[in-house]
Amino acid sequence: MNEMGKKTAADAELMADKLRRGDRRALARAITLVESVRSDHRATAQILLNRLLPDTGKSVRIGISGTPGVGKSTFIEAFGKLLTGAGHKVAVLTIDPSSQRSGGSILGDKTRMEELVRDPNAFIRPSPSGGSLGGVARRTREAMLLTEAAGFDVILVETVGVGQSETTVAEMVDVFLLLLAPGGGDELQGIKRGVMELADIIVINKADGDLKAAASRAAAEYKGAVGLMRAKSKNWRPKVLMVSAMNKTGIDRLWDTIEEYRAARGVDGELAEQRKEQAVSWMWSELGDSLMSRFKAHEGVAAHLGKMEADVKSARIDPTTAAEKLLAIFLGK
Repeated sequence: MNEMGKKTAADAELMADKLRRGDRRALARAITLVESVRSDHRATAQILLNRLLPDTGKSVRIGISGTPGVGKSTFIEAFGKLLTGAGHKVAVLTIDPSSQRSGGSILGDKTRMEELVRDPNAFIRPSPSGGSLGGVARRTREAMLLTEAAGFDVILVETVGVGQSETTVAEMVDVFLLLLAPGGGDELQGIKRGVMELADIIVINKADGDLKAAASRAAAEYKGAVGLMRAKSKNWRPKVLMVSAMNKTGIDRLWDTIEEYRAARGVDGELAEQRKEQAVSWMWSELGDSLMSRFKAHEGVAAHLGKMEADVKSARIDPTTAAEKLLAIFLGK
């Protein structure tokens, strides 16, 4: 190993030691490191992650998605404060593929979660702005491992975007929560079946005051809808709960339900097997992203890509043939 390599390894080892001691500044720096696209930073990040791998995997990983206006920030703060009050250390991460266009709403959420952000047992980290969903997801996965190594035993992974981001979050957590407003009827029609099928627990928020009756009706409708869907697990049927994040009611029941979920899926190692499959899926995702990045950076491909795209648009060549030609250039055939 040359001198530069030795320094990189030494820097990674020093940062790893600080993380294991729960150094929050070191954690913030480590996440910034894994977010970087610089090759030297990526090299240090990979050494760091490998050093810390034995210290990861001990947390409860919870995915949270919700429709606009559902009160997600209030819910996360109420849930987070309940957990820290019970002695847990909570990290809040986010996947926001829209941040490259809008700047990302989690930054606003962070300022609104005033109590949680000041809690010494909580850590809130927005996703980096810009980049593809795959890139943001990769950094969120790595940030999840870093927060686990730093001693956080509950990781909340929030999706701010819509569509594919829900699937991405569901593929990296133990339990997926779908947070909904007490709209019932029309609200049920507006939720894509695919997102409903991802949910392990459906949470109806704002079940208070004038909306309590509507929340009860919505809960009944969602229970009916869940009953018609094929369960993801042989050991767990998705449950529907009502909470009021504003009044902090029903939140403790939610945590009890998450514990029930983990116990049910842990009986025959189902949850452990899910994590193993997620790790393999992450590997293939990384491989695909890396290959595509190298493919686009290839000089020969770059030289022909513009013309090939123009030929496909004008129907002078079909997309499959164009792809095969570009791949042949990339492979040097």
